[in-house]
Amino acid sequence: MATSGSKDFDLDVTDYIEEAFERCGLEVRTGYDLKTAKRSMNLMLADWANRGLNQWTIAQTTVDLVQGTTEYDLGVDTIDVLQAVVRRGNDDLSIQRVSRDEFLNIPNKTTQSRVAQYFVDRQTNPKLKVWPAPENSTDQIILDRLVRMDDFDTFGNTADMPFRLYPALTAGLAYYIAMKRNPKLVQMLKAVYEEELDRALSEDRDRASYSIAPSLDYYRV
Repeated sequence: MATSGSKDFDLDVTDYIEEAFERCGLEVRTGYDLKTAKRSMNLMLADWANRGLNQWTIAQTTVDLVQGTTEYDLGVDTIDVLQAVVRRGNDDLSIQRVSRDEFLNIPNKTTQSRVAQYFVDRQTNPKLKVWPAPENSTDQIILDRLVRMDDFDTFGNTADMPFRLYPALTAGLAYYIAMKRNPKLVQMLKAVYEEELDRALSEDRDRASYSIAPSLDYYRV
């Protein structure tokens, strides 16, 4: 027998909901069943954003610096900034991330030079604050942002994630539905969900090799 030759299996919101309800021993019977399940799916995405680094939600972004301007909007879809460099011509130069206290205690924030430090102000609309103030309007900051996944707005939406996360999404939705509709299955479905999600997130990692070496700064012969 021949294989299908296709690699485009996907599910929309309704498919996920139907599968999750079946795992709870239930059937989707009303429009409210669909509505409450879709709400649970969006809440679960918010929880995933709190669980750590999701490789598929990293977006590289360029911020054009303006001479003397120290604050830049990152967009409401920004969760955090992972790393950043300042680009001058053909050179990318490392810059240091500092804490809120460290940035607050910089005595003169209007000093102009090449940007050396940045602070991510994680408000509802996150902002990037830099120091020193840019000395020109040609430098850029290149940063890797951790961004929100697309919401589930309609029942025809598909998931904004790699296919390897589909089992975890389905298992998680079943667990969320069970909390509301079939409490007897909560513990079992929670265990399945956590196992599926842990397996998916463990696979979703950077595979670059690295080495660890002890510091010899204070070593004396």
